[in-house]
Amino acid sequence: MPRPPLPAPLPPETRTVGQLVAEAVKLYGARFWPSLALGIGPALFGVADTQLEGAARAVFPRDPWSVAAFHVVTTLTGSALLALALAHGFRDEDQVWAAAHVDEDWNSEKWGVDEEVAARRAARLVDFKAAAGILKALRPAVG
Repeated sequence: MPRPPLPAPLPPETRTVGQLVAEAVKLYGARFWPSLALGIGPALFGVADTQLEGAARAVFPRDPWSVAAFHVVTTLTGSALLALALAHGFRDEDQVWAAAHVDEDWNSEKWGVDEEVAARRAARLVDFKAAAGILKALRPAVG
């Protein structure tokens, strides 16, 4: 099946993130969102939609509490991969938090602690621990 033609690009000065997403959705249809979540170029994979949906169901949380907690962890760490590692129990919350802040910790060791940054990080840690606790409590038991 031939790929549909690309939509006409907007001039760079008028593009917004929403418009770019709309163009991608128009081009790739239903395959755009799962490919974005999985980090796979939608034009590059030939996996059937049902197979991709099954993989996404197996990997990503589906209940509202876990989805909300997953979102918080992803936002605070800046990484869906770290959120997945935490959600599935591959890494504990201390390991995930440390991995998410490795650059910040290096800068603090090298140049000293910025008190404003430290205060913001402490506040974010409270939210992170709450979300991590929800993910842990709702994680399916293995075995």
